[in-house]
Amino acid sequence: MISMDIQFESSLQAILAKALGDVAQATNPSELEQLRVHYLGKKGELTQQLKQIGSLPPEQRPLFGDRVNQVKAELAGALNERKIALDSLALEASIARESIDVSLAGRGKATGGIHPVTRTMQRIEDIFVAMGFGVAEGPEIEDDFHNFEALNIPAEHPARAMHDTFYVDSSHIKKTANNAHESHLLRTHTSPVQARFMLDSKPPINIIAPGRVYRCDSDVTHTPMFHQVEGLMVDEGISFADLKGVLTSFLQQFFEADLSIRLRPSYFPFTEPSAEVDISCVFCTKGCRICKHTGWIEVLGSGMVHPEVFRHVGIDSEKYTGFAFGLGVERLTMLRYGVDDLRLFFDNDLGFLEQLQ
Repeated sequence: MISMDIQFESSLQAILAKALGDVAQATNPSELEQLRVHYLGKKGELTQQLKQIGSLPPEQRPLFGDRVNQVKAELAGALNERKIALDSLALEASIARESIDVSLAGRGKATGGIHPVTRTMQRIEDIFVAMGFGVAEGPEIEDDFHNFEALNIPAEHPARAMHDTFYVDSSHIKKTANNAHESHLLRTHTSPVQARFMLDSKPPINIIAPGRVYRCDSDVTHTPMFHQVEGLMVDEGISFADLKGVLTSFLQQFFEADLSIRLRPSYFPFTEPSAEVDISCVFCTKGCRICKHTGWIEVLGSGMVHPEVFRHVGIDSEKYTGFAFGLGVERLTMLRYGVDDLRLFFDNDLGFLEQLQ
């Protein structure tokens, strides 16, 4: 029987013993990988042993090759077992480190709230819906006709100036100075919703139009984007008394107080006659800084729908009359919560907003 040279067998056993000892002492996968390369890599110790096969007698070469492969297989198995053991230890440590003590109090999460402007919008809508008004909506990007022309605002009106209005240009919208119908803009009020509704519907009409509007203006009482709610009622026999009755009922419900209402003559291109609406000051009884010591606070504009507006939308002004009004949501919010700077509503200051929850 042919046996392998004792010297080579002894050398392989020594390498294997040292390798197994190194593997047993490895503490992380990175060390194991280094040991694998050192012993089993292309230039590893066991691979180098195969290069000595040429010095053996021909009859011993197969035995030596088989023996080297056996040693490599045994070492590879040891490396794999040690890796499994290290992975298991790492998992146990991770579980212990990340364990949850269910007896501990949970982490509290602050409850969010509705933004005061949104809450005011909802309150306004609820009051008017309870009074029998429907809610209508329209596009925020409007054309010139619905935003101005249909509301009796001619081309030379100051509200047409670029410093008041955000005009929109795009590749598919042609805007010219001579043809106002081709220009588009961010709506400056929600009145275009009323114009669109009257064009599509026949009287009786009884709606409010809440939504965002845009104007080139920014200070303590104005922001480039703000919210309006406009109302419209059209039917036979509608009078100024109906307008005052609706607004009185709304304002007293909104402020939850028996407020006095005052109508002052004013001018709006889409109503005639027109009136500013004042309420008795909600902060004082004898005059204060808010009401400028007059005892009255202006809250909205209103009036009877102008016959020219009826003509633009195809409603017979000889048969039907109507009233319209418009209010700024932020202004009512400021009065209800005692806020003196409109911009605070849009600063994303959680400390401020939490006070109004």
